[in-house]
Amino acid sequence: MKARLVKFGEIEVEGERYTHDVVIDGGKVRKRKKGPSKQEIPWGSKRLLVGTGAHGALPVMDEVLAKAKRRGIEVIAAPTVEVCQLLEEVKKGQAHAILHCTC
Repeated sequence: MKARLVKFGEIEVEGERYTHDVVIDGGKVRKRKKGPSKQEIPWGSKRLLVGTGAHGALPVMDEVLAKAKRRGIEVIAAPTVEVCQLLEEVKKGQAHAILHCTC
């Protein structure tokens, strides 16, 4: 799946540009609501990618990591630029990620 951080505050996924954070759930892209992300986490695969922002400053809550561990899901949290590169290796329908375009 193709994604890239265009600039601080703007991300492009599969050729579509967004000026807000996005959730990718099985390849489908939707806007991430502001506030705690726990209710929006796409748990549909064995690997969850979390783009922690342009500067990598967004923390992943310990509670989320514990829930992922209980579910047997690997969480990869890294600056959004790096996570976008990892998404290149994932087939569109198998992509599960949260991408922050600020922080």
